[in-house]
Amino acid sequence: MSVFQQGGIALLTFVLMEVWAWWVHKYLLHGPLWFLHRTHHEPQKGWWEWNDLVSLLYGALSTGLVIYGAQGQSWHLGVGIGIALYGLFYFFFHDIIIHRRIKIRYKFTHPYVLRLIRAHKMHHKHMQRDNSEAFGFLYATRRYNIKRVD
Repeated sequence: MSVFQQGGIALLTFVLMEVWAWWVHKYLLHGPLWFLHRTHHEPQKGWWEWNDLVSLLYGALSTGLVIYGAQGQSWHLGVGIGIALYGLFYFFFHDIIIHRRIKIRYKFTHPYVLRLIRAHKMHHKHMQRDNSEAFGFLYATRRYNIKRVD
């Protein structure tokens, strides 16, 4: 496969990962896998939460696909790269910007970032499994726009 084709597969995978992550978050993490995800909705007790196992699973899957795909002319490489890129964006936006798991001193003002932050705050409004909303990580509808009062 050409670099262009692998890049296209990686980009498509990246976009589809948001759809997949939304579905997994809503129906699995707030369903039968709540025992893992619950730690993400509780007050932080340290740097580790059981919910981090989900990210480690995706990291292992991505690594395996990249290694396998790099050995031949296969679509696995593009899919692995797409999952890895999504994981990097997830880590940056969700863990650093929204939850500040790595402390940075910066006040975000971009409307897109503020929309993500507000949507995620609404998601965490309910500490229990049910009644949550806004299950996406990199996309939030305009409903979560912050109204400016200039």
